Amino acid sequence: MGDEGIGVLALKHLEAAGLGTRAELVDGGTGGFHLLGYFVDYDRLILIDAASDGKPPGTVSRIKPRFAADFPQSLVAHDIGLKDLIESAVLLGALPKVDLITVSIGEIRPMTLEPSADVAAAIPAIQAAVEACLN
Repeated sequence: MGDEGIGVLALKHLEAAGLGTRAELVDGGTGGFHLLGYFVDYDRLILIDAASDGKPPGTVSRIKPRFAADFPQSLVAHDIGLKDLIESAVLLGALPKVDLITVSIGEIRPMTLEPSADVAAAIPAIQAAVEACLN
């Protein structure tokens, strides 16, 4: 919902841009342990997620996390977040190489599906970051 849905919006943009020919594009939705299979089956993942990190909304960051503590906390308390998935993958001995692309968001707006203008404007930068990961 709103800015929290930037991953889904970015995925649709990446599909329309033809990146699906270079990588498998998967909508992880709100996460969950069903995504753990990707950590086991692939030796490299590129993840896109909203981050409530205090940076200006729409800021795109690319990090190469090495430890579970390097991943942002889940934005919603009941979601299984990336950190939970990483910790599980580590326990299974199945942590692939990960590039994490985060998009900073401001306030969580629960009653809207539309992203803020700042976050929506970040989509080209997200695509550029994904392309840099693929090169």
